[in-house]
Amino acid sequence: ELLDYDQVRDLALQHRPKMIIAGASSYPRLIDYATLRAIADEVSAYLLVDMAHIAGLVAARVIPSPVPHADFVTFTTYKTMMGPHGGVILCRAAHARRVDRAVFPGVQGTPTLSLVAAKAVCFHLAATPAFAAVQRATLANARTLCHELAQRGYRPVTGGTENHLVLLDLRGAGLKGNQAEQALAETGILTNRNVIPYDPEPVQVTSGLRLGTPAVTARGMGEAEMRTIAVWIERVLTAPDDARVKAAVREEVAALCRAFPLSARGL
Repeated sequence: ELLDYDQVRDLALQHRPKMIIAGASSYPRLIDYATLRAIADEVSAYLLVDMAHIAGLVAARVIPSPVPHADFVTFTTYKTMMGPHGGVILCRAAHARRVDRAVFPGVQGTPTLSLVAAKAVCFHLAATPAFAAVQRATLANARTLCHELAQRGYRPVTGGTENHLVLLDLRGAGLKGNQAEQALAETGILTNRNVIPYDPEPVQVTSGLRLGTPAVTARGMGEAEMRTIAVWIERVLTAPDDARVKAAVREEVAALCRAFPLSARGL
């Protein structure tokens, strides 16, 4: 379940790719970018890192950055960056002109200036101590949520988390990912079904469930609330078809959300 860098190297030597792409959309562990850089160099390949999910954590310097190692880095300005919809491509100076020409006018038209202004605010906030505090809390909340769910019998894929994601293997609970996603959504707890390593189920079903802590952390919730949320998840997944259980949890979820209204608290 952990990245096998020896296998990555063997595959690179076998296939000689022109580019190696690394991403973290459902990988709850840190990535060794220096090792990937060395592998890419060995086969004369470019290294592209998609850090869309972890960009805020990288910006706050609470996890390692791929920027010193990659030829190209892409990320979104929302998710952990907490900004508007949009994207960014970082690259080495030698590639900048080709990247610009590939983006405009081929796939990008007139920029929306209100979004440009919103992104400027986003980047300004990302350089503040308050933003770093939110990202540190995001990590702490993910660790606590992961631990509490593991204590309740839901196995974390890879055995834990080192970023904002918690990925659960639901097979031990006798549940499918789509079933868990739907039951929790009916209570106001938003998750998503997710494939896991060696998943026997098709992608529209899955054996896994993915959770993340950026949104609840941005509302000001802390580790105490993560313990409460873990209890709710257990109650719902233990009885996914029980309407009374789901109605009771839905009321408690709504009360917690009222106590932590939507806002970028601390920013």
